[in-house]
Amino acid sequence: MIPKLEQTFRWFGPSDPVSLLAIAQTGATGIVNALHHIPCGEIWGVDEILERKEIINKAGFSWSVVESVNVHESIKMGTAARDHYISNYIETLTNLSAAGIYTVCYNFMPVLDWTRTHLDFRLPNNASALRYHAPALAAFDLYILQRDDAFKEFSPAQQLAAKTYLDTLKDTEKQLLTNTILAGLPGTDEVFTINEFKIYLEKYATVNEQKLKENLRYFLKAVIPYAEKLGIKMCIHPDDPPFAILGLPRVVKCEEDLVEVVNMCHSVSNGITLCTGSLGANKINDIPGIINRLGAHIHFLHLRNVCREPDGSFYEAEHLSGDTDMFAVMKAVVDEQLRREKAGRSDLAIPMRPDHGHKILDDYNYQTYPGYSVTGRLKGLAELRGLELGIRRMLNN
Repeated sequence: MIPKLEQTFRWFGPSDPVSLLAIAQTGATGIVNALHHIPCGEIWGVDEILERKEIINKAGFSWSVVESVNVHESIKMGTAARDHYISNYIETLTNLSAAGIYTVCYNFMPVLDWTRTHLDFRLPNNASALRYHAPALAAFDLYILQRDDAFKEFSPAQQLAAKTYLDTLKDTEKQLLTNTILAGLPGTDEVFTINEFKIYLEKYATVNEQKLKENLRYFLKAVIPYAEKLGIKMCIHPDDPPFAILGLPRVVKCEEDLVEVVNMCHSVSNGITLCTGSLGANKINDIPGIINRLGAHIHFLHLRNVCREPDGSFYEAEHLSGDTDMFAVMKAVVDEQLRREKAGRSDLAIPMRPDHGHKILDDYNYQTYPGYSVTGRLKGLAELRGLELGIRRMLNN
């Protein structure tokens, strides 16, 4: 019988309010981690990697996936400094390989990582979810950020909805919206100021979608050959949300983009992080179909669900509800494992983690990173574990 998916849990390091001892009670066996204290673009030293690995191992886990070795903005913008940061990136991969860590998740989203407008959206059962509210994002873009081209990009109806929403906000709520949208990388408390963000927008003024794709291709052509020699599997994370926002381009939005990324540099080391939440925010994405067609390139799974709204808004749903058919997703993943077994591949136990859990029950007593409460993710992992078991039993009958 093929092995189960490797059940993992994201941990943000020793400062994370969610301890490894707590994670041990979820049933996860692998940890998804990164050295968040090292600034983006700097080399991760072997000693620091091994120190973190020892902490994880002593708690009874394996360090299964690095999420993320972040890509420096110079690489995304294609500046003269990019070769320096690519060299640093390769050195970090070399050190991770020396430490026995071989799966690296990364993304190529300009400036901001995943973007939400609300971090405490209350559901009917009073659980707290993350939400992307399209009128709120437009209100920020048009009237708070006051980006020059914003009025050209929103329809009159969208502008009206944005202004109507803005007029309901107090000054403190406008600041909260700003801080939420301009939050930095996961695992940090960094929040860009309006002026800092505008400087980045100026730097990206000449980087359209095609140019960003060219810069991604340049990065992959430089890094993937080394990753392959080191035995490291790189897996790109889709854009979140999977469409352009705030004048910044997106290049990993859909199946067509994923195919293009895979074809930029043919190698087992050039792969995909399949995130059902990021892709699921756009109804055009047939996620089970993507797994069936591109499953051979999937090295890591983020499993979560979203409820979409007609205006482009969405919120994080329970893992087995929402607009993504998680049964069909899990069935496609198990089918991919069967294909790999038939092909003689050894990477059958694909690492999987529950992503962006709700805040429920005791979670309200802890100031965790948004989306990374322990009980909400434990619930999601338990649901996914049961779903996987049910599908395997069904296929064996």
